[in-house]
Amino acid sequence: MSISRRKFLAIAGAAGISAAAATDVRAAGNKHFTGHPGSLGALHDVSLCVGCRSCEAACNQVNELAKPEKPFTDLSVMAQSRRTTPEAFTVVNRFSGPGGPRPFWFRKSQCNHCLEPACASACFVKAFRKSAKGPVTYDASLCVGCRYCMVACPFEIPTYEYNSAFTPRVRKCTMCAPRLAEGKLPGCVQACPTGALVLGTREELLDTARKRIADNPGRYVNHIYGENEMGGTSWLYLSPVPFSGVGMREDLGITPAPNLTSGALAAVPMVVGLWPVLLTGIWAISVRKDKIADKEKREAVASAVDAAKAEAEKKLAKALDSAKTERTKAIETAVKKALAEAEQKAKQAAEEEKNV
Repeated sequence: MSISRRKFLAIAGAAGISAAAATDVRAAGNKHFTGHPGSLGALHDVSLCVGCRSCEAACNQVNELAKPEKPFTDLSVMAQSRRTTPEAFTVVNRFSGPGGPRPFWFRKSQCNHCLEPACASACFVKAFRKSAKGPVTYDASLCVGCRYCMVACPFEIPTYEYNSAFTPRVRKCTMCAPRLAEGKLPGCVQACPTGALVLGTREELLDTARKRIADNPGRYVNHIYGENEMGGTSWLYLSPVPFSGVGMREDLGITPAPNLTSGALAAVPMVVGLWPVLLTGIWAISVRKDKIADKEKREAVASAVDAAKAEAEKKLAKALDSAKTERTKAIETAVKKALAEAEQKAKQAAEEEKNV
């Protein structure tokens, strides 16, 4: 069964709607978004972090993630640089001190919840969204598994459940959005024993960070990481050493991600728009193949039935003809026999009459 021209145009029209919807991503890159007023964020003060991994343990618990092979009290895992995984939304890494009073510095890594997230700008189905509350959330029911978000994120945060065969998801920190909705602190902030993590509105956190820099000359690099990087993030950092010394990129600039990706993403709606046509075509071919197979089966059965019927009718006709012939012969034989017997009786009667 082929697709009619009308159906094709209808599908193409639907694809056009998909393309039009996806162009919002490009439009989002035409202006700088300074954030939702009063949105929440977190400040991570590297100078106060002792690498205890309490934040990792709390994150694991509140997000109901699988337990790691080694307990969170085992600090030997920091001998190697780690990144987030589908079962670890936050990790603490240790860095040799490029300067300062300590031989090591520790820095917590998780989703930075950008004001204009690269993951959201790359996601044409809008599985990622920047909420007015602050977190960048993810809706697995919308995700198609394209993993553009993983390619787009400059901080290399989103990860994918490759080991989940049927329902893989993109996984990352959500700033404990469900807890924030209940008026609770994120698990990591609540568990931090040294105050290295602080929750507040982004405006408050920037004021706090500026005050710490001003009140402690020489203690911090005179820069708040995340204030302007990639257009700004909801997760902010203070550090006593250059941020590159604690594994952070200093080459990102201040341009929001959608501005950088809008040119490339402009082609995505067109490609995405063709998906319904392509998938519908594949579906139509599959259905047509099944229908042809069913039709061929029905035709084969009908042909076999017709052949059997014709053969049966042929045999019946032959049998009837044979029976008719046999009956005619039997009648002829019976008539001949009767005539012979009558003739014999007539002869006997004539002989008897003659003798009398």
